[in-house]
Amino acid sequence: MNKKNINFKIFKAYDIRGIYPSELNREAVFAIGRAFARKTRAKQVVVGRDMRLSGSILKKYLIQGLAQEGVREIIDIGLVPIDAVYFSVGILKYEAGIVITASHNPKEYNGLKMVRRSVDDMDWVRGNDLARIVQKVNTGGKNVGNGEIKIIKKNIYPEYIRHVLSFVNVKNIKPLKVVIDAGNGMAGKVMPILEKYLPIKTIHLNYRLDGNFPAHPSNPLLPESQVQISKKIKETKADCGVIFDGDTDRLFFVDEDGKFIRADITLLLLAKLFLEREAGAGIAYNLICSKIVPKMIEQWGGRAIRTAVGFVNVAQGMKKNKGIMGGEVSAHYSFRDNTYADSGFIALVILLELLSEIDKPLSQIVKPFYAYHKLPEINTLVEDIDEKIEEIKNKYKRCSQDYLDGVTVDNWEKRGWWFNVRPSNTEPLLRLTIEAKDKKMTMKLKKDLVKLIKK
Repeated sequence: MNKKNINFKIFKAYDIRGIYPSELNREAVFAIGRAFARKTRAKQVVVGRDMRLSGSILKKYLIQGLAQEGVREIIDIGLVPIDAVYFSVGILKYEAGIVITASHNPKEYNGLKMVRRSVDDMDWVRGNDLARIVQKVNTGGKNVGNGEIKIIKKNIYPEYIRHVLSFVNVKNIKPLKVVIDAGNGMAGKVMPILEKYLPIKTIHLNYRLDGNFPAHPSNPLLPESQVQISKKIKETKADCGVIFDGDTDRLFFVDEDGKFIRADITLLLLAKLFLEREAGAGIAYNLICSKIVPKMIEQWGGRAIRTAVGFVNVAQGMKKNKGIMGGEVSAHYSFRDNTYADSGFIALVILLELLSEIDKPLSQIVKPFYAYHKLPEINTLVEDIDEKIEEIKNKYKRCSQDYLDGVTVDNWEKRGWWFNVRPSNTEPLLRLTIEAKDKKMTMKLKKDLVKLIKK
């Protein structure tokens, strides 16, 4: 094995991701398998994958790498949503798990998300944690195993579906008409199973699994991904719609008028239901969520837990502060009773129960939460990110600042605005989030900041 054939930029803060085969190739995934086994010391690993075109070949070499480093048993759960692997480790208590997926990235990409069993629940194995180990195994380190491995195929779906449904009382869900856009991803396999247990009437879009993503990109946030579901909701006069990304860890709700609901607003809907179930519970949110999120959580008697951006950080914030659930702007929603892992389908059934109980159009339910003017994230290519962040800190030094993730400058009490600037974990980009009490103020701040960043 030649380490020159491994591109180390595939090792990200939370997972492993790259273009196949120019960045993420057979040699790399073999070395990752060995490194994962060496780090976790697991003898039994659950392996699943999504519908991406390169998934099958990458799984083959991943298993070879695991076997080379001493793993003795693979529980092959086949084509599954990402949270089925989390369920296998966190709830069914298998030693470790890997899912081969690149989430919402374009079709050329693939990757791995990895977890292991901990003393009390489950921990994520971050991509960056494995890079150093890969350097060692890639130079011919001593093999622990002889390459022999037992592969057991398991149908995880009956147990997994029961777990998802355990978060709601199905009898409370009304026969809502719901457009489901699977985006040619794993929701197309899961929803036909889940729908059998739900009284809703579903209108299917793009249920056929296809790693080419022929209908629209796998990222629901892209405007071209939103056209089809918005049109179908209005055509069919549906109560709402739901669109998933490829591996189903993210889902966005769309109201009866075909308008997308921002993910931090959906977080508030979930938080309200959980706080009704467990008064005073902690709700985690990342620091680029709207100011309305902590305000409403506290108004409803909950504890608002602020975290850095990233679903792993939200999960860790929940665990550390005894939270019951959490979410973020990217539409990951995590749950304490799901061993702090995120799940698109758990979020779905909970929101269906909530919509049934409130019995109002979704647009009316969320309208009060759009209290402030918040811009979509602005990304700018920057040559020296650290220097630019220091420049921003200095310009706004008279305002309140914190450095949990990049720099957050808060002038809410005096002037009614705040912003966050943080570096991308994967690209030489600065990510800018701005919110103010009115649009005029937001646009003025945007103009000033973008000019400063691009200077």
